Amino acid sequence: MGKKAQFGSKIGLIAATVGSAVGLGNVWRFPAEAQANGGAAFLIIYVLCVFILGVPVMVSEFAIGRAGRSDAVGSFKNIGAPKQWWIVGGLAIFASYMILCFYMVVAGWTIEYLWNSITGSLYDIPAEVPAESAFVAKMKELISSSINPLIATYVVVIINIGVLMGGVQKGIERLSNILMPILFLVLIVMCCVSLSLDKAAAGVEYFLNPDFSKLSPAVALNALGQAFFSLSLGMGILITYSSYFPKSTKLTKTAITVSLLDLLVAIMMGLIIFPAITTFGLQDAGLEGTTLVFVTLPEVFRMMPLTGLWSTLFFLLLTVAAVTSTISIAEVTVAFVSDRFKIKRYKACLITMLPLFVFSTVCSMSLNGNYGLDIAGMPVFDFLDSVATNILLPIVSIGLCVYLGWFAPKSILPDEISNRDTVSRHPYTLIRFVIRYIAPTLIALVLASYFLHG
Repeated sequence: MGKKAQFGSKIGLIAATVGSAVGLGNVWRFPAEAQANGGAAFLIIYVLCVFILGVPVMVSEFAIGRAGRSDAVGSFKNIGAPKQWWIVGGLAIFASYMILCFYMVVAGWTIEYLWNSITGSLYDIPAEVPAESAFVAKMKELISSSINPLIATYVVVIINIGVLMGGVQKGIERLSNILMPILFLVLIVMCCVSLSLDKAAAGVEYFLNPDFSKLSPAVALNALGQAFFSLSLGMGILITYSSYFPKSTKLTKTAITVSLLDLLVAIMMGLIIFPAITTFGLQDAGLEGTTLVFVTLPEVFRMMPLTGLWSTLFFLLLTVAAVTSTISIAEVTVAFVSDRFKIKRYKACLITMLPLFVFSTVCSMSLNGNYGLDIAGMPVFDFLDSVATNILLPIVSIGLCVYLGWFAPKSILPDEISNRDTVSRHPYTLIRFVIRYIAPTLIALVLASYFLHG
C-alpha cells in the first residue's frame, strides 16, 4: 500500500480537521438549541462541555489514530487492542456510513437552494402570497419532489468521489485550504450585514442574554449532545484524520484550536440569525432544523435589500459546511476499505461511494411519503438519523473512553500527548481523569435520557 499518507502542512491539517467538525450542526442545530434552552445560559454550558469534555475526548481519538496510523478498526488493532475492542472502531465506521447516506441528501438540499438563490427562482413568488406559506411550499417542492433532490444529491456524491480520489493532500487538504477560508469570509460578511440591521442589538441580547430559569438537567444533556455532535466525536473521523497527522503535531493544541474554531462558527451563526429574525419580527417562528434554514431565513432575505446576494452567500456557506462534512465522513469508510482490504485508493472510493447512489436515493424518496419507505414507523431518512446520532455515536464514545482510560497500553496516551517528550506530559493526568470517569458517565446519561424520554 506504500507509505502512509500525511497532511502536508499545519494549516492544511487544521483546515481539514475543522472542515470535518464544522457542519450543519453548527448552522441549524446550535441556534435552535440556544433559542429553546435559555440563550447564553445554554451557550455557557455548551462551552464548558466543549472544553471540559470535548477536548479530552478529541485528544483521545487523536491519540488512537496517530498511534495506530490506520483506519478506525486498524488503529485499534495496531495499538494492541483485543478483538472485542475493534468493535468500537467498527461501530464508528458503521455509524458514519449510516450518517453519510442521509447527509448526502441534506447536502444536496443546500446545493438546490444555492442554485435557486443564484437564479432568483427561490424568491419568484407572488407578492400577495404570505412569505411563510410560500417558502414552506418551496421547501416541499425542493426537498420532497421526486427528481430535484435526487439530482442535487448525485452532484454531491460525484463531488465527493472527485475529491476523495485526489487523496489526502491533493484532495481533502487542497479542498479544505480553499473552502475553509471561504466559509469564514462568508461568515464575517454575513455577521457584519446582520449586525448592521435596525434591531440588531435586540437580536444580540436575545441570543446572549442568559435565561437561567430554563436551566435543567435536560438542557445540560442537550448541550453535551450538541458539543459531541458538532465536534464529530464518535464517528471515526478524528481517528482517521489523525492517522494522517505528522508525528510532530501537538495533539492537545490541535484539539483546542479545532474546538475554538468550531465554537466560533456556532457563535457567529447565532450573531447572524438572531439579529436578522428579531429585526423582521420572526423570533417566534420555527427555529428548528429545516424550518429555520429553508423557511425562516429565506423570509428574512426576502425582506432585505439585495435579497439574491445575501441568500446566495448564506447558502454558499451552508453548501461549504455540508460538502466538507460529507467528505470527512466518507473518508472514514474509504480509509477502512483501503487499509483492511489492501486495495488502491481509487477502488476503495468507488466501493464506498457508488452504493450511495442507491442508499441516498432511498433516503431522499422516503421523505416523499408516497413510496412506503419506512422503518419502525418513520422514513428511512429519519430512522438512520435517529439510530446513528442518538444511539451509535454515544456508544462509540463511551467505548473509546473506557478502552483508552482503562485497558489501552498505559504509554499510548502520555506518549502521544507529549510527542514522546517526558517533560511535556502535563495535560495527561487531567485528560485521563476526564475520559476515565467524567466523559463516559455523562455520555451514558445522554444515552439513557434518549431511551427514557425519546
